[in-house]
Amino acid sequence: MYCHRRVSHHKLLSVAAKASSSAPQAETERVSETSLEKEVLKALSQIIDPDFGTDIVSCGFVKDLVIDEALGEVSFRLELTTPACPVKDMFEKQANEVVAVLPWVKKVNVTMSAQPAKPIFAGQLPPGLSRISSIVAVSSCKGGVGKSTVAVNLAYTLAGMGARVGIFDADVYGPSLPTMVNPESRVLEMDPEKKTIIPTEYLGVKLVSFGFAGQGRAIMRGPMVSGVINQLLTTTEWGELDYLVIDMPPGTGDIQLTLCQVAPLTAAVIVTTPQKLAFIDVAKGVRMFSKLKVPCVAVVENMCHFDADGKRYYPFGKGSGSQVVQQFGIPHLFDLPIRPTLSASGDTGVPEVVSDPLSEVARTFQDLGVCVVQQCAKIRQQVSTAVTYDKYLKAIRVKVPNSDEEFLLHPATVRRNDRSAQSVDEWTGEQKIQFGDVAEDIEPEEIRPMGNYAVSITWPDGFSQIAPYDQLETIERLVDVPPLSPVEV
Repeated sequence: MYCHRRVSHHKLLSVAAKASSSAPQAETERVSETSLEKEVLKALSQIIDPDFGTDIVSCGFVKDLVIDEALGEVSFRLELTTPACPVKDMFEKQANEVVAVLPWVKKVNVTMSAQPAKPIFAGQLPPGLSRISSIVAVSSCKGGVGKSTVAVNLAYTLAGMGARVGIFDADVYGPSLPTMVNPESRVLEMDPEKKTIIPTEYLGVKLVSFGFAGQGRAIMRGPMVSGVINQLLTTTEWGELDYLVIDMPPGTGDIQLTLCQVAPLTAAVIVTTPQKLAFIDVAKGVRMFSKLKVPCVAVVENMCHFDADGKRYYPFGKGSGSQVVQQFGIPHLFDLPIRPTLSASGDTGVPEVVSDPLSEVARTFQDLGVCVVQQCAKIRQQVSTAVTYDKYLKAIRVKVPNSDEEFLLHPATVRRNDRSAQSVDEWTGEQKIQFGDVAEDIEPEEIRPMGNYAVSITWPDGFSQIAPYDQLETIERLVDVPPLSPVEV
């Protein structure tokens, strides 16, 4: 989630100064104070966010700047994109240091906060999903590789980093969550008035699984399962969450596609094991996510090795995880050892990262959690700024995620290239909307992201156009853009 630059400046002047100052003096104080604000912001702009590659002032993290010149006191708040920001302590320390070195500063007060959870996707999201910032799918497309173990331990790692987290166990045929966690209430409750599901909780993490529905394991056909999953996911009162971790069932069929279409997935984590057979199945899953425009941000290779007699053994061979990384360009690989405690923790109902937070496994999950937080922040920033309207140039700016190219489109051209049923006859392919039906000077009223693959553009006539990135890249581009006059700038 990338916020616009908006720094709030609230001023404090001493009562004595106000009482004794004339109008010219007050103006002098105002100029001086503005100069001090600039000094503070310039000092803070030395701090670079490693995820965005931009300083924290430009990122809009600096809020409620207050300067008391008489006391030499500076107060401000750093509002980060997530409470689980892995560098929040570093930001706080650096902010104190860079402001404290200013010669007139005697005291620095820094408070840390995080932006409220909110989705960046357009469209009518189900109410239960409307206040979730990021949805992360943990998938393997092959059973028995430890996917549920990774999903649960990742969720509790994120919670330990300060995030608000939920877990959705999407495996109706063989739900794992009831075995892996031990909540006090093991049955989901229904709100009789709202007809919504109230998730159960364990150690602060919200939980929903078909195994908590009092049904055990399902015996039903695929379409019925898709309906059950849809109901469990969308009618649950998740509330405000920073991350919802979805433990995906094995496979790439109807159920997986339903999940990807119902939930606006932010990213996916792929779980595999060293065997070649695991790689073949995992590759199918990566291709599925690629077609659905869901970025795969990390690969976890489980059951890689064990240590004995001072040596490290690889009983199942090497290379499946690195092969996924190399072949599909997924940036991060994490190895998990064969460890009895990791398996045992899943059977006792206490995740390994909770029962032994200082273990080697917990450190690996900590690294994975940092990776997920950073990658989700990058994805949200890229998606939220992928398509914008430049009022000065009267052009639509497009920079598709994971592309360095930026180009401009004429709004009227974008509107005329709509391919929905309202603009094109679905049977004949005949264009319903004619060239002259769209005014040359038309401007979009709103542009909002829609998943990771498209934007929703609202036009003055009330028409809402869904414009996929793939389509925008094929539209005729603006080349001769007139330079801005000094007044316009």
